[in-house]
Amino acid sequence: MEIQDYVTAIRRQIRSVLVGQEQTAALLLTSLLAEGHVLLEDVPGTGKTLLARTMAAVLDLSFARIQFTPDLLPSDVTGLHYYDQKTGEFPLRKGPVFTQILLADEINRTTPRTQSSLLEAMEERQVTIDGETHKLAEPFFVIATQNPIETAGTYPLPEAQLDRFLMQLSMGYPDKAGEQLLLDRFGSGDPLAEVRPVCGAGEVQALREAAWQVYVHPALQSYLIDLVQATRRDTQLTCGVSPRGTLALFRAVRAYALVQGRDYVVPEDIKLLAEPVLAHRVSMPRMMGTVSGTEGKRAAIRRLLQTVALPTEDWSRGV
Repeated sequence: MEIQDYVTAIRRQIRSVLVGQEQTAALLLTSLLAEGHVLLEDVPGTGKTLLARTMAAVLDLSFARIQFTPDLLPSDVTGLHYYDQKTGEFPLRKGPVFTQILLADEINRTTPRTQSSLLEAMEERQVTIDGETHKLAEPFFVIATQNPIETAGTYPLPEAQLDRFLMQLSMGYPDKAGEQLLLDRFGSGDPLAEVRPVCGAGEVQALREAAWQVYVHPALQSYLIDLVQATRRDTQLTCGVSPRGTLALFRAVRAYALVQGRDYVVPEDIKLLAEPVLAHRVSMPRMMGTVSGTEGKRAAIRRLLQTVALPTEDWSRGV
């Protein structure tokens, strides 16, 4: 199949299971192709786990899930060496991080020490255990979840951890028609059991390489930079987006263009992705940030999108 045929087939298979989450699934696939990770912030029962399992099944990638709890240890995530009485050696018992798609469920319910055990894996695609470094299989994709409503017994993710996520998304509730379709689809069986793999790790790597080749007009590159730098000058923000965020948005818009069937980026790609890619990378004063939380940061990015001038050009390749 051609590159775009794979993308179309992947999205079709995901739609056969998930109801009313077409855009969320597209952004999740975008993050995977941009070599990033996703933080899903939503209430329980909206299909976050189903989305992750469906993605793994469609792409024929290994899947593991970690339920984060206050007593979880870093070794429960990465693994540890244990003493084997029969051999007298210390073999490695690999933790669930040794997979390709990892669902870190309710990541903010564990201590910062355990949260940080994912930092090396997410950034460098490797894990160091007792001074020994182990490479992780590619692609390695983390989908972390957290409940924005229930905050008792939680540990807010530190800035360094948040910055490792390419996007922060919210799935939301389906409308009435979508909920009726949900009853029809899951009332007579499990659609996930009928999902057939569309591709494998090799094809995912080919899609990633294709995303790197997507054309971004110099005027759009300038607009992207202007938008990021506006977050650093904004007086309502205490900390703007870092250069890592600039690169993250650049990678994301190219991957999203590929998912949408184009080999070039258009302004709407940047405007659509600015909020999920940049909002969690800015900081607000406590008095302004505590009332609205994540929504306050998203509102700040939306406000900047209205103030930063957007150039008008022909954005296709070769212009």
